[in-house]
Amino acid sequence: MAYTTIKKPSDYFNTVTYTGDGVDGRVIDTGHDTNFVWIKERSGTDPHSLFDIVRGAGQRLRTNTNAAEGSIGSKPDFVTGGFNLPTTISLNGSGATFVSWSWSAGGTASSNTDGSITSTVSANTTSGFSIVTYTGNSTAGATIGHGLGAVPACIILKNRTQVTQSWAVYHHKMDATPQDKLMYLDLTNAVTDSSSPWNDTAPTSTLITLGGGNITSGNYDYVAYCFAEKKGFSKFGSYTGNGNADGTFIYTGFKPAFLIVKRADGISDWGMWDTKRNTFNVSNSIQRANTSDAEITLSPNNDIDILSNGFKVRGTTGLLNTSGGTYIYMAFAEEPLVGDNPATAR
Repeated sequence: MAYTTIKKPSDYFNTVTYTGDGVDGRVIDTGHDTNFVWIKERSGTDPHSLFDIVRGAGQRLRTNTNAAEGSIGSKPDFVTGGFNLPTTISLNGSGATFVSWSWSAGGTASSNTDGSITSTVSANTTSGFSIVTYTGNSTAGATIGHGLGAVPACIILKNRTQVTQSWAVYHHKMDATPQDKLMYLDLTNAVTDSSSPWNDTAPTSTLITLGGGNITSGNYDYVAYCFAEKKGFSKFGSYTGNGNADGTFIYTGFKPAFLIVKRADGISDWGMWDTKRNTFNVSNSIQRANTSDAEITLSPNNDIDILSNGFKVRGTTGLLNTSGGTYIYMAFAEEPLVGDNPATAR
């Protein structure tokens, strides 16, 4: 029996590093039909920049701030097999180094009337990823369709038009009852009790339920990035730290290409690791979603080994491995564990 229907994960997700050249319209080849891209300058403090096909070209959101969406022009836009760049310094400054993480959704979006609020959705049911936009109505219990055909394990949601509204994160392992909890992507806060974002209702295979608060459902425009687990391609789990350099091993069932880790029960950054910025173990080049700081390398305190079937924590700091701490993670595959091209060790 096949372990996964996704034989080549890079058809749906890829990490690309590049050096800026300041040339307008330069195309970054991701190797897949890109519908969502997350870009960060590695060598400097320009912000995280997120773009997607549903909100439209040049409409930027930044994970390191609670600021509203802003336009930077007609690029980046999405082209066959990648995306193009403007001359903007924060995306393509000459001589600066950058990293991009990109996903395939479902291409051109369409209306989804599954919920009480009509949403606009680009969904890829094979890889378990959708981009959802909608306008809230300040009604607790309102629902939106997400188009995945499977229950989302993680939702990253942003109020696009209110000036000072943090990013809302739902993760099915952040607590025993995640539907009444909230985390903030732009902050270091621990998980907090709140009925405001999800109305104390877990997502279903078709719907996300919203509270009446401005973080998810005020009279504003929103975007939600929704992820369902797909065996051999994505995993959204948790682990307990042991405070030891011989840290916890986390089985994902694939070689991770990209990892985000956050302590759920305490203060910490949202750490980001991938196999393109570090091509061998240990992996210790770190970006942090909640800050615009340049890439840091703080070995051995923030080390991870990326393995053929998961990852092993080597760091001993609060970012990764406080003894008894609860950590959530998001992982996307470079290679499946078994199949036509089984994963190999680094």
